[in-house]
Amino acid sequence: MQYAEALAYLDEHATYEKTGRIDAPSLDRIVRLMDVMGDPQHAYPVVHITGTNGKGSTAQMITRLLVAQGLTVGTYTSPHLERVNERIALDAEPIDDESFGEAVGAIADLELVAGVRPSYFEITTAAAYRWFADVAVDVAVIEVGLLGRWDATNVADGRVAVVTNVAADHLEFAGPTLAHVAEEKAGIVKPGSTLVLGETDAELAAIFHRAGAARTLDRDLDFGCDENVLALGGRLVTLRTPWALYPELFVPLHGRHQGDNAAAALTAVEAFFDAPLSVDVVEEGFAEVRMPGRFEVLGHQPLVIIDGAHNPAGADVCAQVMAEDFDPAGRRLIVVGFLKGRDPVAMLEALQADDAAVVVCCTAPSPRGMPADDIAAAALAVGCEDVIVVPSVSAACDRAIGLAASDDAVLVTGSLYVVGEARPHLIHRLQ
Repeated sequence: MQYAEALAYLDEHATYEKTGRIDAPSLDRIVRLMDVMGDPQHAYPVVHITGTNGKGSTAQMITRLLVAQGLTVGTYTSPHLERVNERIALDAEPIDDESFGEAVGAIADLELVAGVRPSYFEITTAAAYRWFADVAVDVAVIEVGLLGRWDATNVADGRVAVVTNVAADHLEFAGPTLAHVAEEKAGIVKPGSTLVLGETDAELAAIFHRAGAARTLDRDLDFGCDENVLALGGRLVTLRTPWALYPELFVPLHGRHQGDNAAAALTAVEAFFDAPLSVDVVEEGFAEVRMPGRFEVLGHQPLVIIDGAHNPAGADVCAQVMAEDFDPAGRRLIVVGFLKGRDPVAMLEALQADDAAVVVCCTAPSPRGMPADDIAAAALAVGCEDVIVVPSVSAACDRAIGLAASDDAVLVTGSLYVVGEARPHLIHRLQ
């Protein structure tokens, strides 16, 4: 299958969101697909990652540490920002177009044999697992698409399971309480595995402790980030694991929360080897971490930042990072777009949008994009004074930059769809 044919095939099987939404709680289709392929997801050990926020950063850190240790590493993440190839990577490099077409084509060929019609997310998941087996990875780092128990990635048995945190998100599938969310995320924990648990709430942690791991390592007890200070281009952290203490490591990502993600990632890799890593390997691994679209600085004077915060917990972190890591001397302007189903008032409040000088509301480029007018109404309701409606993401970014002075800051956020559309436009404009 050619690349363009693979994209067309995926679109024919797309749900309205393409990010692993659960239509019905069942793994039957993906299990059948994997069965007719001989279960390639069991051909290599897996590090499986879930959590409300921080999964992507943690997955990239784990990948870079494993690569620095000399392993061949497959990584599967979602959603993508600009190209679907980003979801499937070998040693942190996205799969090439030819290999992607072949991988997806292999799933298309098996659809009739398997007797199922898989979803977009199930196809990309199955393609990733098969391709990782074909290229003979030493280990696969797999990010859950949604929750855990019924996620298509959960046909794998993670040697190490990582839970970054638990917050209120996807309550329509796992609600109404955080305990329900935790129960679903705990579904990735398999017998004999090691669980690296980043959630510290005692009641929620107890749910994960009952999930059946052979060993559970708890943040702040068994591992943690003991020091975390602002540095140029990221954070300087001291990380503690059950195996070693690593002082003054540089993590080239913005936000205090990345210290916790780094601690979980390092602990997960050491749990995989059941041994400490050398300081040189840790420094090399963290130095190579890149997270496009996650508090990524694209321009200066004015400062232009994009961040894919798409739920209230992530939006709250976004506001904190903006204040703590940057604290612009001038005004703050926000370009914001959400998906339907989000509470725009809760999102805007978490972003502290009422403190922004200007809020430019756009429509996320998705069938589920919330109309810009609805976001503007919510912005006025939370006390934003200068609210502008510009439905196009690129035009909204241009409007905000045009209004910004050299010492101002422009933040583009609210949805990965918004960030994915804004990123190439802004890179082209600001270069």
